[in-house]
Amino acid sequence: MLIATIIVLGVGTYTLRLSGVLLRDRLVLSEPVQRLLPMAATTLLAALAMTAALMEGAAFAGAARPAGVAVGALLAWRRAPFVLVVVAAAATAALLRLAGVP
Repeated sequence: MLIATIIVLGVGTYTLRLSGVLLRDRLVLSEPVQRLLPMAATTLLAALAMTAALMEGAAFAGAARPAGVAVGALLAWRRAPFVLVVVAAAATAALLRLAGVP
């Protein structure tokens, strides 16, 4: 049963992606929809990042992880080197957890 489910999902995914390639020239989108599509992709990516930053499974991850993400985001916004961003974010979360902040 599991193999059949995997095969059906794989065929469905392949069909969906192939239909986008085959129907690209036939589908005409209005101008407002064409402007909203890039923003929709950005919004989806931001929602995924926030979910990963704030949640652990189905529960809130605690304050240490979002604080580390905030420090990393601030350093990335200030155009710090990538290694510094990652190390500072991890160090912030680790130090807060060491101090007893969940």
